[in-house]
Amino acid sequence: MNSQQQKWVYLIVLSIVWGSSFILIKKALIGVTPIQVGALRMIFTSIFLLLFAFPSIKKIKKKHWKYLVYTALTGTFIPGFLFAFAIYNIDSSIVSILNSFTPFNTLIFGAIVFGLAFKKKQLTGILVGLVGTLILILKGADLHPSQNYWYAFLVIIASVGYALNANMVKKYLSDLDALAITTGNFLLLIIPATIVLSFTDFFTTYKATETQLNSLGYVAILSIVGTGIAKTIYNKLVQISDPVFSSSVTYLIPIVAIIWGVFDGEILSFVQVLGAVIILFGVYLVNASK
Repeated sequence: MNSQQQKWVYLIVLSIVWGSSFILIKKALIGVTPIQVGALRMIFTSIFLLLFAFPSIKKIKKKHWKYLVYTALTGTFIPGFLFAFAIYNIDSSIVSILNSFTPFNTLIFGAIVFGLAFKKKQLTGILVGLVGTLILILKGADLHPSQNYWYAFLVIIASVGYALNANMVKKYLSDLDALAITTGNFLLLIIPATIVLSFTDFFTTYKATETQLNSLGYVAILSIVGTGIAKTIYNKLVQISDPVFSSSVTYLIPIVAIIWGVFDGEILSFVQVLGAVIILFGVYLVNASK
């Protein structure tokens, strides 16, 4: 399989895995809090990677560690908590659609921070996407007055983190093995995540009830497959393609997430579907202009 075929296989696999992550977070939140979901996800992933991929750490050189800190924070630590809080407050399918902002932000920050070229048509795509996002948020707030749609902006902030992460991996960590990048990230995160978890009531109130055990099961699947394995695939995808193509996985993620959301009883109005289509069309314009 050549690299061109490989990148498309990676893209499809990631869309299925990450598209399923939103419903897993939603189910995990039944038994634990958003902060606990974020922290446990990082701790479980760290343990998994350190058990099975610790030798890859040897490939990391001194020059890499600074950028591993940056990518750990922007690509995992901060988004992990932001997404948990967002899904706790609004429908998981909506969160997945808003995550489509990642390619926009990858392009914007790639141009501003990393000096990538920026075309007029790409700016048009970004503006189109903003219109779709506004429609999605306003209609969602109208249909679900009990949900606080201010939390939608947490998803957009998280997408900025993903954008910075993708650009940094491409520019500064292309010479490092993808598994080493992921393992290094989580080696750095295990202590901060444990500290965060210790400041919640998890260790004092956890009683191993059926609900809590189910939640931990969802977090474990999310951590091992949706984070540990998927992040490694994503880092490899960035290395064999480019940051904007890699972030285009967010085209397909909403399709998978919406299917899961519908099965779980979530409802999307025609106007919200229209907003989602507008967002994805904007993302298409951004990438078609490369």
